[in-house]
Amino acid sequence: MKINARKTYDCQPSRTDAQVLEFCKSGFLMMEGIVPDEINRETCEFLDRYPSGEPTEIFSQDWFVDNVILQSEVTGVVRSLLGKNFGLPILISNHRVECPSPLQGWHHDGDSQFGPEVNYLQVFYYPQDVPVELGPTEILPGSHFIQAHRETAWCGGHLTTASAGSIFITAYSILHRRSESVARGTRNMLKYSYWRLVPPQQDWIVDPDFDFHTADYGGHGTAKHVAHMFFWLCGKADQFRTIGGQAWPYSGSRANQVDSSYGFPSGTTGW
Repeated sequence: MKINARKTYDCQPSRTDAQVLEFCKSGFLMMEGIVPDEINRETCEFLDRYPSGEPTEIFSQDWFVDNVILQSEVTGVVRSLLGKNFGLPILISNHRVECPSPLQGWHHDGDSQFGPEVNYLQVFYYPQDVPVELGPTEILPGSHFIQAHRETAWCGGHLTTASAGSIFITAYSILHRRSESVARGTRNMLKYSYWRLVPPQQDWIVDPDFDFHTADYGGHGTAKHVAHMFFWLCGKADQFRTIGGQAWPYSGSRANQVDSSYGFPSGTTGW
């Protein structure tokens, strides 16, 4: 199937309430080695023939669309986060690096938005093994809510070292950088986005035992953003309220509380 013949796609969602909330907290997830070796080899050969920064010609290749863009584990996640009939990529970039190369600065990609909305997802695909020596992308978990300058020093990054055929899905605004490479060779990494075309609603795999009041949204500085994003994805952004301090959704001291947190928005019980 060529993308220019069908720009939307639908399938069954694969994420639960807890897994969607975890994505809201971290801003990314990795799926290692999910693309077959044959497709990875064919992709690398194609990129050698089309070494441009935007090799959109690959969208005309059925083997690529069927096994990468429409890979079932990927589309199940995308369907969970973007809803039914999501938009397929219309542009693809290849971050093709001749190694060795220096460390890149932390950055958000262009025109990032820093709010609760999840209207698109950015995807990174490694068609080859990317050990630490080839400078894998480093991601800063939870940074998709933070508007930061490139010069800011951050710690706690996650190196996406991975085998060929690995794909990771991110909130577009997450801080990331290319790490330093010391080996010699070419590193390909394809980036593209999926798009929301319907209003958000809680139509992933709903767990009847999931409790919005007692769920773990994180600690100070992050919990309110995580909860706001989760409410937005549920189609309940208009019901989101927070009174601050150690009230809901702050979860940093949950284990030591003698009762559930104050401040949970009224009218939301029983979703």
